[in-house]
Amino acid sequence: MKRYDLRELNADFMPRMVELIKTDIKDGENAIFLFEIGDFSAIQATADMVKENNWTLMNSLKFNEVDWTIVVKKEAPASQEIDTEEEKESK
Repeated sequence: MKRYDLRELNADFMPRMVELIKTDIKDGENAIFLFEIGDFSAIQATADMVKENNWTLMNSLKFNEVDWTIVVKKEAPASQEIDTEEEKESK
């Protein structure tokens, strides 16, 4: 599990978060991200981004008056999923 403090990026943290998940987090690994919430729109945006990338949002909570923390699990790409029973039988 890795922890990233993205508070210095203010409202522009999302591209960096996606980059870190894609390049610095291994499949099946969790990452903790700390960012400033501002007007709270970033919270829904992060949840949407996680879902769009087929990752799992493990936790999301208010850290203090201005910061938010989320835990994201990077799932293995669909092409690496375990074979279905039907595929196993055909092999």
